[in-house]
Amino acid sequence: MQYKRILLKLSGEALMGDGEYGIDSKVLSAYANEIQAIVKQNIELAIVIGGGNIYRGIQSEGAGFDRVQGDHMGMLATIINGMALQSALESIDIETRLLTAIRMEQVAEPYIRRKAMRHLQKGRVVIFGGGTGNPYFTTDTAAALRAIEIEADVILKGTRVDGIYTADPEKDPGAIKYETITFDEVFQKKLSIMDLTAFTLCQENNLPIKVFNMNVEGNLAKICNCLLYTSPSPRDRTRSRMPSSA
Repeated sequence: MQYKRILLKLSGEALMGDGEYGIDSKVLSAYANEIQAIVKQNIELAIVIGGGNIYRGIQSEGAGFDRVQGDHMGMLATIINGMALQSALESIDIETRLLTAIRMEQVAEPYIRRKAMRHLQKGRVVIFGGGTGNPYFTTDTAAALRAIEIEADVILKGTRVDGIYTADPEKDPGAIKYETITFDEVFQKKLSIMDLTAFTLCQENNLPIKVFNMNVEGNLAKICNCLLYTSPSPRDRTRSRMPSSA
């Protein structure tokens, strides 16, 4: 089956390109083109993007101010990235809406589930910024939460590797790739795919997670075109398996 509604989770660090911080316009443009390819397939797309290229809340612990303040700074970083991605998409005529968990009407719409669903139904790309709006929660958790709320069929987690492995393949050349793996197996093997809160949310709501390499041209469209997954819809209540990669 083809996915009808997708939540795409992107890493903020990926926007740095070869730099040490900030946003690489070439990477941003490449991502916009990848997204355009699946929008043309009439797939409803929502996006959560991290802010690690600008600031991570956990950095605050060594910077002399409290974690709550740092997490709020990290939320603002995700909104900056969301604005940049929105501009890149609109420059190639992709209608986009940025919805934020922190109210800032001069910049973006506040997150309201019904409005988000309506935007998706009208074919607009929806970018969720500001995380969950609460400290101590990662953008992985925000992605899982928003995916469940909008009744997405799957979370596509764009990374630098092409699936789930026994270890980090960038550090361990002997790492073995899983074709499919259950949520329980991930817990048992202590694999790092998402943070525990996000992963548990996905497990409890039978929401499959797909890990893929976002930096390979055409990979996103390839997944959306031909991926058959063994998980049921998140609206079903049976035990699910996660596809590893495509």
